[in-house]
Amino acid sequence: MTAAVGLGLLLALCCAVIALLGFFFKLRGAAEAPAIEWRHPVRSTRELFRHRWWTLGVVVAMGAWVFHVGALALAPISIVQSVIAGGLVLLTPMADRVFGLHVRRRDWIGVAVAALGLALLAATIGDGAKSSHGDYHTGTLALYVAGLTVAALLCCLVVTGDRGPRPGPVLALAAGLLWGASDVVIKAKSGELGHEGPLVVISPEAAAIFVLSVVGLVVSARSLQIGPPVSVIALTTLAANVVTIAAGSAVFGEPLPDGTAALVLRLVAFAAVLTGAALTPGPAPPEVLEPPPAAAVAPARA
Repeated sequence: MTAAVGLGLLLALCCAVIALLGFFFKLRGAAEAPAIEWRHPVRSTRELFRHRWWTLGVVVAMGAWVFHVGALALAPISIVQSVIAGGLVLLTPMADRVFGLHVRRRDWIGVAVAALGLALLAATIGDGAKSSHGDYHTGTLALYVAGLTVAALLCCLVVTGDRGPRPGPVLALAAGLLWGASDVVIKAKSGELGHEGPLVVISPEAAAIFVLSVVGLVVSARSLQIGPPVSVIALTTLAANVVTIAAGSAVFGEPLPDGTAALVLRLVAFAAVLTGAALTPGPAPPEVLEPPPAAAVAPARA
């Protein structure tokens, strides 16, 4: 592992912790704000930013994003996302001990299994840590991002009007797919900063990053309003990380594991991630379809 890759992984670890804090702050702000109205996204977004906890959460998340961009510029996307996803192990303790949220046994198990799967996934990277692996074909990138975007929009359509038994987790999945698509584009552009410099911010890819991030933010806000909180945070994180880890090989040409044992281990890792994701939403009682009261997401008092 090179020094640059090592620094990238350190930035990824910082990103993981800061991003979780941002999620919990946004959760409190979303709970205090009026319900998101899909027909009035701009007005709904303005209402969100009237609440200081939401604004604070977004500011903290932007700080995490800066660390994320730095990590993606220095290290392979699959390893960066595996480290960030490892931050899931902090989700349930932070929710339970720091923010006073009710964490079900199913959540503890689901998050732990998913985190184990992501750790196994990182263990199968092999020789991928020798460079940042930033090369890609534009057509492959476009198809991959378009596929994730369409899948996210379909998820949103399925639960339009908060229909269905689990609208919160489904919207969380959609937000994760949108943010994952944004991360893949960020990785692609991070390798071109040295050539384009400040002009990178007026590129079509920069516009795609902005749209995917903002739409994902609104979708995530509604998922946090519906809940259950730990489930939607976990699913958003899992979805974003799984699709970006997969992009390492599918888009950026990161090498697959050598040998049958490593390939089997990677399949087991993906199975663990999917199992954890399936466990996390849990049953959907009627009360989770209403936004949680603000008091329910206030930080626990010492």
